[in-house]
Amino acid sequence: MSTITEVFGSNVFDDRVMRERLPKETYKALQRTIKDGHSLDINAATVVANAMKDWAIEKGATHFTHWFQPMTGISAEKHDSFISPTGDGKIIMEFSGKELIQGEPDASSFPSGGLRATFEARGYTAWDPTSYAFIKDGVLCIPTAFCSYGGEALDKKTPLLRSMQAINKQALRVLKLFGNDDVKSVKTTVGPEQEYFLVDKDVYDKRKDLIYTGRTLFGAKPPKGQELEDHYFGIIKPRVQAFMKDLNEELWKLGILAKTEHNEVAPAQHELAPIFTTTNIAADHNQLTMEIMQKVAQKHGMVCLLHEKPFDGVNGSGKHNNWSISTDTGVNLLNPGETPYENAQFLTFLCAVIKAVDEYQDMLRVSVASAGNDHRLGANEAPPAVVSMFLGTELTEILEAIENDAPYDSKEKEILKIGVHTLPKFPKDTTDRNRTSPFAFTGNKFEFRMLGSSSSVSCTNVVLNTAVAEELSQFADILEKADDFEAALHELIKKTIVDHKRIIFNGNGYDDKWIEEAEKRGLLNLKSTPDCLPYSLHEKNMKLFTKHKVYTETEMRSRYEILSENYSKVINIEALTMLDMAKKDILPSVSLYAHELSDTIVAKQACGDVDCSYEQDLLKKVSKLTGTAYKKVAALQDAVLKAKDITDNTELARFSKDYLFAAMSELRITVDELETCVAAEYWPYPSYGELLFSVK
Repeated sequence: MSTITEVFGSNVFDDRVMRERLPKETYKALQRTIKDGHSLDINAATVVANAMKDWAIEKGATHFTHWFQPMTGISAEKHDSFISPTGDGKIIMEFSGKELIQGEPDASSFPSGGLRATFEARGYTAWDPTSYAFIKDGVLCIPTAFCSYGGEALDKKTPLLRSMQAINKQALRVLKLFGNDDVKSVKTTVGPEQEYFLVDKDVYDKRKDLIYTGRTLFGAKPPKGQELEDHYFGIIKPRVQAFMKDLNEELWKLGILAKTEHNEVAPAQHELAPIFTTTNIAADHNQLTMEIMQKVAQKHGMVCLLHEKPFDGVNGSGKHNNWSISTDTGVNLLNPGETPYENAQFLTFLCAVIKAVDEYQDMLRVSVASAGNDHRLGANEAPPAVVSMFLGTELTEILEAIENDAPYDSKEKEILKIGVHTLPKFPKDTTDRNRTSPFAFTGNKFEFRMLGSSSSVSCTNVVLNTAVAEELSQFADILEKADDFEAALHELIKKTIVDHKRIIFNGNGYDDKWIEEAEKRGLLNLKSTPDCLPYSLHEKNMKLFTKHKVYTETEMRSRYEILSENYSKVINIEALTMLDMAKKDILPSVSLYAHELSDTIVAKQACGDVDCSYEQDLLKKVSKLTGTAYKKVAALQDAVLKAKDITDNTELARFSKDYLFAAMSELRITVDELETCVAAEYWPYPSYGELLFSVK
C-alpha cells in the first residue's frame, strides 16, 4: 500500500520530475521561465515536451490536451493522441515543442461577448509553464491560457496571470523603498475553501430541477432542517467518509493540498479546505477539485451539488478565498509581526488593501456576481451584498491611534483561560473571527467570503490583485518623490485611514442596522447581478484594468456581455424547467389526488350518514391551490414569451430579474404549499427530507 507521501504529486510533472528527467541546462532554462518570466526557446521546449511525453506514456497516457478555462466557468479540453505515422504502416509516439507551447481550439463556440463571430473560429491556447502539467483520466493535461486570433483573452486564466504581473511590479517598487533589494518577485497566494452538498444519486435522478439547473425549484421545508445545529462539525457518515477518503487520494495524486474536511451547517453539506498556494495554481487546483468531487461522488452512488443555493430554507454553499501577498524570500507582507504598530511595511500594505477594497468595492461585488450567488448573498449563511472589511480590535485601535496622532498602548497578548486545570493555557488571538464579514483579516491573510461555491476563483483574484496593484502604484509614486521618507509614509498612512475607514466594520454583518449604517457611509448595496454588472463599465474601473494591462476595454465590455447573457440564460432555463415540472408532473398528479378525494367523498356519502369533512375540506383546499397554481403557470409562461422578444442583454437581464424570477417565486409559493397537502404517494418528486437525509 502506497503512503501519502508516495501518492502525493504522483500524477504531476512537477519540479522533482523535471529535475530528474530534464538535462541540466534545459531544467535551468525552464526554471528561469517559471520564476522570472523569461521566454523558453523552441529547442528547449522540444526537450521538455519529449520528457513530458515519455513520463506520461510510462503513466499509461495515450493522449495530451491543452487544458484551459474559458468563460463558461468550467475547464475545457480537446484530446490529441501521441501517435504519428512512420510511412511503413507503423506509428511512433511523438509530442513536439510546438504542440506543447501552442494549440488551436475552436474559439467561436465558447462565450466571447462579441469578440468572435461564429465564422471566426481560430483561437489559440498557450502553455502556462508556471502551473505544472498533470495526468487526468489517462490524458496529459497542459495548463494553458486561451486567446483569440487577435490576441484578446477568451478565458479566466490570462487576466489572472496579467494581474499577478501587475501586483508584482508595483509591490517591488514599494519594497525597494523599505530597503528590500534582495526581493526579486512578489506573488499573491490563495487557499480557496470549497463547500458542497452530497445527495443520493437515485433520489437526485428523480428531480428534473436538480438535473437541469443544479438547484431545487420546488420543495416544501422538511420537519427537520438545520435548526438543532447538530450537523456542523458532526460525525461524518460512513458513505461520506468513504467519498472523502477517495477524493483526498485523487486530489493528492494531482498535487492538490487537500487539508481539512468536515460537515457544514446544513444537512448533507460539507467543506474541503486546501493549504494555500500561488494564486494561478490555486485557481487551477480549485477547478480540478470541483470536477473530481463530482466524479468521485458518482462512484459512491452520490451526486455532488455545487450550486450556491440548491435548497431553499437551508444554508447555501460558498467558497472562501483566503488571499495574501508573499515575497520570493519567504516574507508574508500581511503578517503584522509581534508589534504591528511599529511595522511600517505591514501597515503600508494593509492600507493599500483597505484603499483598494473601498475604492473598488463595486468590482469585488461584480467578481462574485451570478444568478446562483444572488440567492445566497444577504442570507444568514453568507455575507451581505454590501462589501466591508473586518480588521479586529487590535488593528482597528492601531489605525485609530495613527489617525489621531495618539500613542498606542501595546499590551501583551491576553492569556485565554478555559477553566479546566488539565487543559493548557494559550495566548488569545488579537483578532477574533467574523463569519459575517465579506472581507475579514484572519491573522496574516484576508478571507473574502462572498464567492459562490461554483465560481472560479480567478475573477475575484483578478480584481483583488489589480486593485491592490493600483494603490501600491499610487503609494510608490508619492514615496519615491519624498525628501523625508518616514514623514511622507506617516502622512500617507494617516490620510489613507481617514479617507477610507468607512469600509471597516467589525460588527454583525447580518444585522439590518448595519445595512442602514452602510448606506449612511456611502457604501454600495448591490443586491443582484443586474444591479452590479453595469459598474464594470464605469470609467474608473475601465481605467484601472487598462492601465495595468489586465483587460483591454474591449475585453471588459465582452465580459459584461457574457455575464449579462449568462444570467438571463440561467433564469430562462430555470423558468422553462419549472413550467415543464408543473405542467407535466405536478398539476396532473395533484389532479389525480383530487379525483381520489372526490371518489372517497362519493363512496362515503353512499354509505349514509358518514363524516366527510376531512376529505371535503382538503379537496376544497387542494382545488383552490391548484387553480391558483394554474394561473401562476400561465403568468410565468407569458413572462417567458415576453423575454424572447428582448434582444438587448442589459434589458433582458433586468427583465429576467424583475419579471421572470418574480413569476417563478410566486409559482413556487403555491406549489410548495400544495406539496404539504398532497399525499406523498401522489407527489411526483422526492421531498426535501428525502434529498437532505438520503445519504446514510
